Amino acid sequence: MAFFIETVFGGLMAGMLYSLVALGFVLIFKASGVFNFAQGAMVLFAALAMARFAEWYPQWFGFDSLLLANVLAFLTAAALMFVVAWLIEALVLRHLVNQEGATLLMATLGITYFLDGLGQTLFGSDIYQINIGMPKDPVFILEGTFEGGILINKEDLIAAGIAAALVAALSLFFQKTATGRALRAVADDHQAAQSIGIPLNRIWVIVWCVAGIVALVAGMIWGSKLGVQFSLSTVALRALPVIILGGLTSVPGAIVGGLIIGVGEKLSEVYLGPLVGGGIEIWFAYVLALVFLLVRPQGLFGEKIIDRV
Repeated sequence: MAFFIETVFGGLMAGMLYSLVALGFVLIFKASGVFNFAQGAMVLFAALAMARFAEWYPQWFGFDSLLLANVLAFLTAAALMFVVAWLIEALVLRHLVNQEGATLLMATLGITYFLDGLGQTLFGSDIYQINIGMPKDPVFILEGTFEGGILINKEDLIAAGIAAALVAALSLFFQKTATGRALRAVADDHQAAQSIGIPLNRIWVIVWCVAGIVALVAGMIWGSKLGVQFSLSTVALRALPVIILGGLTSVPGAIVGGLIIGVGEKLSEVYLGPLVGGGIEIWFAYVLALVFLLVRPQGLFGEKIIDRV
């Protein structure tokens, strides 16, 4: 029983990180109807900025504080993501209003390759580390309940806590602030939102900025765990099954979908992997997403796209 709980717990930790990346897709799609294929590149670009500025600031200003370096690097990377969001809206999306979905998708693919190239030009192409002080050592919990206790990774626990805190903050933002309510109005009906004076261009800049912050936090966590390398942009591919399962238009769906897929991957690899030679964790999420596409294309919490037209 202890091993089962340990496996489920590990899956929940991974699922929170999947949900974090999936949120970027959902936020942009809800506000603008654009499937942002560049979300993975945004994660990579933000992580590169965080890693490099955390390295450069102590060299430039001659201090040794890891905390100060990380805070300054985070603020700089966040400001940079705001600039990227504004440029994307001003130079690309503003000129593609009311275009076909395929056109917008191709535009985000172009943004993906541009950000990949720009990140390499500005920050280099080596593997970089983000050290935000998260402990790497595992710890045993519930030793009095289960023999030997349950082994968990402190880093995964802290990472999941950060992801959960960001999700909670976004929920409060959408529910309690005037800007959040405007974003929800735009998501429900663009024309109705415009008719009551909500400026779509400003809303799109805001939602891309929010997605940029989500990408930064996701990149910071993944970079701390795995290092910052250009394969990090493929983390977006791990989020695709999450948004298919939870629903492309649902923030709660992104969270629940991530948790389901995280737990499903771990359990299938541990209990079914030995029977088929392993490797289930690599493709489990995509098979599950394919099943949902056949049975319930809008996902668990999503609405049918045809209803929004």
